Amino acid sequence: MEKYIWLIPLLPLAGFIINGIGRNTLSKGVIGFIGSSLVLASFILSIATFFQIKSSGVPINVTVFDWFAVNDFKVQFAFLIDQLSSIMLLIITGVGFLIHLYSTGYMHDDDGFGKFFAYLNLFVFFMLLLVMGSNYLVMFIGWEGVGLCSYLLIGFWYTNPDYADAAKKAFIMNRIGDLGFLIAIFLIFTSFGSIAYADVFTAATKNHTAPIVLITILLFVGAVGKSAQLPLFTWLPDAMAGPTPVSALIHAATMVTAGIYMVARSNILFTLAPQTMEVIAIIGLATALFAALIALTQTDIKKVLAYSTVSQLGYMFLGLGVGAYTGAFFHVLTHALFKALLFLGAGSVIHAMGGEQDMRVMGGLKGKIKITFITMLVGTIAIAGIPPFSGFFSKDEILAAAYAHNPVYYVIGVITAALTSFYMFRMMYLTFWGNFRGTHEQEHHLHESPLSMTVPLIVLAILSAVAGFIGVPAIMGGHHELGAYLAPVFEESNKILREHELSSSTEWTLMGTSVVLALIAMGYAYSKYVKNAHVPVADDQERPALAKLSYHKFYVDELYDAIVRKPLDWLSVFFYNVVEKLGIDGLVNSVAETPVEASKGLRLLQSGNVGFYIFMMVVGIIAILIYSFISITI
Repeated sequence: MEKYIWLIPLLPLAGFIINGIGRNTLSKGVIGFIGSSLVLASFILSIATFFQIKSSGVPINVTVFDWFAVNDFKVQFAFLIDQLSSIMLLIITGVGFLIHLYSTGYMHDDDGFGKFFAYLNLFVFFMLLLVMGSNYLVMFIGWEGVGLCSYLLIGFWYTNPDYADAAKKAFIMNRIGDLGFLIAIFLIFTSFGSIAYADVFTAATKNHTAPIVLITILLFVGAVGKSAQLPLFTWLPDAMAGPTPVSALIHAATMVTAGIYMVARSNILFTLAPQTMEVIAIIGLATALFAALIALTQTDIKKVLAYSTVSQLGYMFLGLGVGAYTGAFFHVLTHALFKALLFLGAGSVIHAMGGEQDMRVMGGLKGKIKITFITMLVGTIAIAGIPPFSGFFSKDEILAAAYAHNPVYYVIGVITAALTSFYMFRMMYLTFWGNFRGTHEQEHHLHESPLSMTVPLIVLAILSAVAGFIGVPAIMGGHHELGAYLAPVFEESNKILREHELSSSTEWTLMGTSVVLALIAMGYAYSKYVKNAHVPVADDQERPALAKLSYHKFYVDELYDAIVRKPLDWLSVFFYNVVEKLGIDGLVNSVAETPVEASKGLRLLQSGNVGFYIFMMVVGIIAILIYSFISITI
């Protein structure tokens, strides 16, 4: 496969070029086929790569070309495919292909169909670069590239000012994190003399004077921006302005997990900095709980899923922070499947409702769009952590590691899991149960989505149901296939970290507690939204105080406006009016205006009166004589 690795990212790039050039000339069928088939070809190559690594256990290193060299410092544009990146390739290209296929139906009537597919292909290319790079600089190119594509796709319908603002918000907030990542790369180079993973990780274990804590904190700042953690999380819910396939591909399955991948890839650096890991665990846990509390009251179906994504990303960072690298990455895999499924399912619901996203005007849809209902139910059960669906196994592994590290983390984590079950089943009950609450026109419009949209839903539903079996814990009689496969990547970290073995009874208790709380939350949601037919109120004044806080996202955006945006606006106005206009402009303009004003006074002497000129000449002669007389006498 070494000879063909470079084709994996190149094929989507070719799709971007072809669809970008031919977006106005090629038919939609041809554009959809090109965009989807090239990603499918990358998926097939990724499968072959995965099996080669699985059978040999040896990573694949491919140098595409020597990039640049400065004295002894050399950077290669090279790829590293090991156990970690091979799984990411399967997620990016596999889920990416299904989303491309879904988009052929969902975006069929959009005038920007060709441009949309070009952007999707470009995103897949940059995401593949991010995970395939063998050094931090290649990763950073992909990192910035997916940020650019995110901006283009979130603001795809840019004629709507709110959507354009959401795209700018995502771009700017990501830049904050990216600055931290970039500074970390410079520190890595100055500390270890290289930015290649192999060199850096080897040197880090030997160089005890390197500022590992500072480097890892800065790397984590980059991850916070890209993976939407506190305090840089507000861009992701606003990113729902983009088309639904964008939400599924970028903000559920791939881009937002880039921060998780970066930390997992740099696991030995973080293991050597336990202070940073503690920070990661705390911020991840706080994000998971905070986003879950917001999701409880949202009425936009995509906003519920957006805050759910932020919360689940917090779970992944909790796993990383407590040293459960395999568990965190296991959740990346399962989350990519069930969250992509839920977003695409939400798109199918919106498609059936004629563009409506408010769950308060839905209801009773399970008999109208049965495939969408069944597949979304599978995804909801999976994310709620109910066995034997995938989310149960990955979430349980993180919670068990959290308990072993600090029982307080487990308590907060399991409460968050119960909240997850509540708000997800709340979404299902409001959407699919009860009576239809929309208009007659919307009811008349209700229909199941075409095969191009339902087939990806079915495939993702099956995978969401069975994917957890690659990580069945030993106490359930299973073998953690994923853990065994990823072991070489985390080998050095596992030697340093002290594993806290839990007894079988403790593990069963932890699992049972999580499942029971999830079922109780599901039952409470059923009682409230189905049995009592409760519909969230539209009038803000009728909401209880806590519900109002949650519905308005705890006014975080307003807080940022007050303490960040407005002071910066005021400062910029001050610098413009005082420093720029009065200071810099005033100095420059005065240099020009002084001789002009002086000449205005002097030109008054040129009156054209001959008598005045004679008089001035006489005055001048007298002045010269007086000066001469004084000079002689002195």
